[in-house]
Amino acid sequence: MNSVQELVASTEKLLCLPSVYQHIRALLDDPTSTSADMSAVVGSDPAIAARVLQVANSPLYGAPGQISHIDRAVTLMGLQRVHDLALTSMVLGLFSEIQGGPLQGFRENALYRALAARSSARCLGVGDPDRLFVEGLLADIGHLVMYQADPTQRERTTHWARTHHCPLADAEQTLLGFNFAEVGATLACRWALPRGFAAAIGAQLHPARGGPHATEAALIHVANALLESHQETDAEHPSDLDAQALARVDPLCALYLELDIPLMAGIRKQTEQDLTLARGLLH
Repeated sequence: MNSVQELVASTEKLLCLPSVYQHIRALLDDPTSTSADMSAVVGSDPAIAARVLQVANSPLYGAPGQISHIDRAVTLMGLQRVHDLALTSMVLGLFSEIQGGPLQGFRENALYRALAARSSARCLGVGDPDRLFVEGLLADIGHLVMYQADPTQRERTTHWARTHHCPLADAEQTLLGFNFAEVGATLACRWALPRGFAAAIGAQLHPARGGPHATEAALIHVANALLESHQETDAEHPSDLDAQALARVDPLCALYLELDIPLMAGIRKQTEQDLTLARGLLH
C-alpha cells in the first residue's frame, strides 16, 4: 500500500457501517430534525434497532429492562446519545465477526479501553463520558484495518517493537510509514463520523496535537495506558498497576489532567467494575 488512504480503501467492503448510519448522522446535523425522525430511521433497520435497545438496556446505561421501544430511547436520551448508541451497536456488530488470528483479544481490549475512557471522563470530570466510550471503542480500529489488509503486519511490527524496545506505534511508523492511530483517524473520516472522532483517535498517541479535541485524545491516551497495565500479570499489588499505568502516560498529558496514582486507581477500579457488567455486549 502506498498510502493510508489506499489501505483504508482496500478494506472498505469488509469494514463498513450499515447504510442506515448515514441517515442517522444526517439527522444529528440537521437542526430541524425531531425525535420522531430519529426513531423512524433507527427503527427502519430491525437488527440495528435491536442492538440499540440491547445497549440502552444494559447495566452500563442505568436503565436495565426499562426501554422497550426506540421512540422511548430517543425521548429519554436525546439525538446525540442515540446516535452514539447506534454507532456503538454497529461497531460491536463489526467486532462480533472477528475470530482469532492476529486479532485475538481485539474485542475484549476494545471494550476495556472504551470503559476506561468513559471512567476517565467521569472520574476527572471532563469530556462527555458516553461519547468517550464510543471513541475508546474505536481507538484501536486502525489495527483492525491494518491486519485485515495484511495479517502478517502484526507479527512483523510486534517483533520489531520487542527487538528494538520501542512502542508498537513507533515500529509501525518505521516499517510502514504510518501507525494505527493515523489509519483509525482516516477510517473515521471515511465513515463520516462526527469531526471529533477522527481528531481524538488520530491524536491519542500525542494528545496535545488534538486541537479542540485534545481532552478527548488525552482521555483515550489514559485509557490506553490503563489497558497496557491491565494486560501485565507480574504486578504484585494493584498500586503497582496504577503506578505502571501513570508512568505510561505522556508527562504533559498527566500534568494537563492533574493525574496521580490515587486517581489512576479510581479510574481502574471503576473500569473493572463496569467490565463485569459489559461483557454481554460482545455476544
